Amino acid sequence: MKVPFLKFEGIHGPIREQLNGAFHEVLESNWFVMGSQLENFEREYADWNEVKHCVGVSNGLDALTLALKALEIGVGDEVIVPSNTYIATVLAVSNVGATPIFVEPRIETSNLNPDLLEIAITSKTKVIMPVHLYGQACEMDSIMDIANRHGIFVVEDNAQAHGATYSGKKTGSWGHINATSFYPGKNLGALGDGGAITTNDDELAHKIKVLRNYGSQVKYKNEVLGHNNRLDEIQAAFLRVKLRYLDEWTKERNRIAQKYIEGFEKTEGISLVDNAPNATHSYHLMIVKTSRRNELQEYLSRREISTLIHYPIPPHLQECYVPLGYKAGDFPISEELAKNSLSIPLFIGMNNEEILKVITSIREFFV
Repeated sequence: MKVPFLKFEGIHGPIREQLNGAFHEVLESNWFVMGSQLENFEREYADWNEVKHCVGVSNGLDALTLALKALEIGVGDEVIVPSNTYIATVLAVSNVGATPIFVEPRIETSNLNPDLLEIAITSKTKVIMPVHLYGQACEMDSIMDIANRHGIFVVEDNAQAHGATYSGKKTGSWGHINATSFYPGKNLGALGDGGAITTNDDELAHKIKVLRNYGSQVKYKNEVLGHNNRLDEIQAAFLRVKLRYLDEWTKERNRIAQKYIEGFEKTEGISLVDNAPNATHSYHLMIVKTSRRNELQEYLSRREISTLIHYPIPPHLQECYVPLGYKAGDFPISEELAKNSLSIPLFIGMNNEEILKVITSIREFFV
């Protein structure tokens, strides 16, 4: 029995008729950009995320970049980011000409360590960008408290954590303006690329709507230097269908994750990512950590179990960031996580036999 890392059949199979209906509705409307599907999705997602505004955009990176642009972040400004995030978080900072300032995570949770934030704040710091990595909510009360005391904006990178909460409040609703991704593999994934920005600030929402559409509210009248970063109608229609099932899917991801947690409880040689107090997890990814990561991955591959590594090279060691002057050893926690973390299969529709095979195989490796 092969166990893939990800399968879409468990998500798309049961709702195939609804997805086909959404496609044909858009096709028959003959309206493919900036129409009623987008407007309805933005309203529905905002309601679900418990915010005033959602603005659909082209992808997660563009969402982060536009959020920073709406805050007028640019050359000479500093943006604090986790040192162990996906590169898109950092690229958004570079895209607006600002400087990324890396702060280490907690080794237990893999999320940004609020205790280290104030050390990194300077007179140039304009934004803190927490990333809800793997699907677990960051410690947002502490982050918001620090940001508010220093007059700094917070932009949540919520690409992996649809439905996670901190102290009962959903990720994507804490920051001043927040970004998410609807890349197909995300917990709420389009059938192509897509993203969104969420905020409770009327002015920021208005800015994003103008920026995503050539800097224009009225066709051929351009107020600012804008972009073409719109979420198209067909993806909005698909997302509207899938949003109805997101809470159910999140419960299923937690059910599978709990089986893993129980299955590895007495397995020496690996550890799991701990949840911070008051944080919930949407389990976009299930991570095991071991100093024998590469050996384990090869062993599982021979057993026909697919795994991935998120992320093998920390941003500060990427070739594109050589000009920042960082070297190996500058962020040891992130470097350890990059070296020791392995993502194991977790997907909607994963059956108990598949889960048991992964658990049994990993246990056997460490015997």
